[in-house]
Amino acid sequence: MKKIFEILEKDARLTPKQISKMTGEPVDKVEKVIKKAEKDRVILKYKTIIDWAKLGQEQVWALVEVKIVPQRDVGFDAMAERIYRFPQAYSVFLASGAYDLAILVCGKTMQDIAVFISQKLAPLETVQSTVTHFILKKYKEDGEILTDGEDIKRLPISL
Repeated sequence: MKKIFEILEKDARLTPKQISKMTGEPVDKVEKVIKKAEKDRVILKYKTIIDWAKLGQEQVWALVEVKIVPQRDVGFDAMAERIYRFPQAYSVFLASGAYDLAILVCGKTMQDIAVFISQKLAPLETVQSTVTHFILKKYKEDGEILTDGEDIKRLPISL
């Protein structure tokens, strides 16, 4: 069963028949496993990764670190829920280290992200501070290499 999920995670376009051939499991079993996993929210979403820059649709991404005061009886969960409900918050993670939450934010411009942080995120009552790191270039996303095999050239080191 694990093999079915590993195959789907790499390529969600494969049909149950193709997965059956790859795993040796009967097609009807593969279909049942997939349907049950969808129903139980083991499979949450099928995703296509698009390199929007190649289509001329630039997006601005930022990783925002947020330090918050955990709330009594709910810890970080209540604040994380408030934050992940914002459409700008693409991903939200509880993290170890100097900051409590790591948020991947997407906007059309740097100004969009700045407005989100200054008007929506930072004013939340338990937010103590934020640090924003703008993503300058994506090399790999969700396991997919995004560059066109450009050779990275290093200057020779001379002694």
